[in-house]
Amino acid sequence: MPDVPEKFLKPYDPKAVEASIYKQWEESGYFNPDNLPEQDGEPFTIIMPPPNANGSLHAGHALFVTLQDIMTRFARMQGKKALWLPGADHAGFETQVVYERQLEKEGRSRFEMPPEQLYKEIMEFTLANKSFMEGQLRQLGASCDWSREVFTLDEHVIKTVYSTFTKLNDDGLLYRGSRIVNWCPKHQTSLSNLETERISRTDKLYYLKYGPFTIATARPETKFGDKYVVMHPDDPRYAQYKDGQQLELEWINGPVTATVVKDEAIDPEFGTGVMTITPWHDPIDFAIAERHKLPYEQVIDWRGKLLPIAGEFAGMNIKDARAKIVEKLEAKGLLEKVDEAYAHEVPVCYKCNREIEPQVKAQWFVKMEPLAKRAIEAVKNGEVTILTESHEKILLHWLENIQDWNISRQIVWGIPIPAWQKGEEWKVSVESPGDGWTRDPDTFDTWFSSGQWPFATLGYPDGKDFKKFYPTTVMETGADILFFWVARMLMLGLYRTGTVPFKNVYLHGLVRDAKGQKMSKSKGNVISPLTVSDEYGTDALRMGLVVGNTPGTDLNLDPKKIGAYKKFANKLWNITRFVLAQENTGELKPELVAEFDAMLEDVTKDIEQYRIYMAAEKLYHYVWDRFAAEIIEESKGKPEYGPTLHYILEQSLKALHPFMPFITEEIWQSVGGKKGLIMVEAWPTRHSS
Repeated sequence: MPDVPEKFLKPYDPKAVEASIYKQWEESGYFNPDNLPEQDGEPFTIIMPPPNANGSLHAGHALFVTLQDIMTRFARMQGKKALWLPGADHAGFETQVVYERQLEKEGRSRFEMPPEQLYKEIMEFTLANKSFMEGQLRQLGASCDWSREVFTLDEHVIKTVYSTFTKLNDDGLLYRGSRIVNWCPKHQTSLSNLETERISRTDKLYYLKYGPFTIATARPETKFGDKYVVMHPDDPRYAQYKDGQQLELEWINGPVTATVVKDEAIDPEFGTGVMTITPWHDPIDFAIAERHKLPYEQVIDWRGKLLPIAGEFAGMNIKDARAKIVEKLEAKGLLEKVDEAYAHEVPVCYKCNREIEPQVKAQWFVKMEPLAKRAIEAVKNGEVTILTESHEKILLHWLENIQDWNISRQIVWGIPIPAWQKGEEWKVSVESPGDGWTRDPDTFDTWFSSGQWPFATLGYPDGKDFKKFYPTTVMETGADILFFWVARMLMLGLYRTGTVPFKNVYLHGLVRDAKGQKMSKSKGNVISPLTVSDEYGTDALRMGLVVGNTPGTDLNLDPKKIGAYKKFANKLWNITRFVLAQENTGELKPELVAEFDAMLEDVTKDIEQYRIYMAAEKLYHYVWDRFAAEIIEESKGKPEYGPTLHYILEQSLKALHPFMPFITEEIWQSVGGKKGLIMVEAWPTRHSS
């Protein structure tokens, strides 16, 4: 009977081996596709969604690392030139918000700091976090090519972003305009529509007398500048009023001249079918004013306080002022009634939950319709495949109803916008156009730079990696950033390179807690993937993240489930101990080999078609329920089974390697005097007898 290596006489201990195994992989150089044995292998590329370099990895990161690592290891074993390119995101607004919280704890404010000092401090904070985060990625087994790692503030990325901005300008797809933006009074920046959340709220709805009309509003504090009364042109109730007609009436702070405006945007069913408009602070009102070329005035300042137009209420916070304004309206006989239960949705900042204040601000906008048109074509004609049909429909609907994109942000941390102002004139230029020109103080929306990630990371337009690895094979990322990121990468990739940035899109859902609740610090239900891997082993965590996890659906992460896969790792260890004790000479049992090969063909097809959850489950059940529970039991006392047991073990280890890389590598070193790493073994294929 062969000698079994001593290590198999003890239980498998992930902590004792994982770090050293990862070191072997990294030192081998095989994470770099240039060093792989196959010289003419077909390229396989995944560009890592760069984690925000402002904190620890969370469960969602562990899921994307696991899925992408499985895909990469599988491709590598198939002999492909597998490139998984890692990165880190400066994450402009999000990182600045995290750092502002730190400043608050220190009794400091970014508004009291020179911009250069704030930028320097955030850079130091980000680079320290970036280094920590990269260690965590290694801990999860990420077999990415660290030699090609890219940071979103690397010089060549900024150069690419600037060239895209310049091209958009040259092509007439960029404009600077005063438009309604989503303004966060706390963070003092505009946000895109995707960065605002809508929450359901019940407020009071006030019915106010406006001359001969009754208007309904939930925000009486905005009404000081209202001098236009708008109604639908076909509303018979107001047929006697003519467009442009002027009326003298008493209002909050005295008499005003009101002008009648007829516009089809008015819903005759809402309230009384007539309303006044506040163009500076409401997107619908702004659109009406633009259509009719009406002048308008700012009522609320950038910090949420009333301006001098509000008279005696000037300087008051709008929340504090509302009740006092209503009191005055009532005293003047202008309050008709109050609906105490007006249910509506309110836009809030996705980071601080403070109510968004729509404001008119001059910003840089990208005309999106031409970019979206090409992206729609690419989805419909199959240039890119969205692997979940429901997400394809959602993406197409969003692209077909797209709005222009505000890419200006009033924050320090990010890529500065290369534009200059002199008087009323603006010039797009990386360098100053000359004396008297002032640089735009704004930075780009992070999604503008990260939307160029696939081609920017590969050295577009002349880099050898771009020529070899673009378009990439698959973009695997969270379904929650389908619009934020995937759609924008698709549009900007097509715009700059003429080719889709990726051929397939695999979207995973949220990782929730064991009860299906969204993880949050306030609920105290955040599960740290690194804590779980410390307790159960990284392989068990990875299996727990993929088995039963269908693309696009949310996953409930239960540590008990992870514990079950720790038992599976131990089972694999024990199987190995038994098999290594058997002689490996003689004939294979053809029926068992054929059965295994059929299962393996199924698994291979599942991975190739991105049914990773099914592949993992089939391997798990075969090894546990068939190999361990039946074949090994059947083989006891029958030495003729030895070669077949060795065959199934070796092939199973290779098939399991993408899913459970650490334990399979650790076992491989002891199987039949094997030399080299399992990570570059050929993917198993049907045995030829």
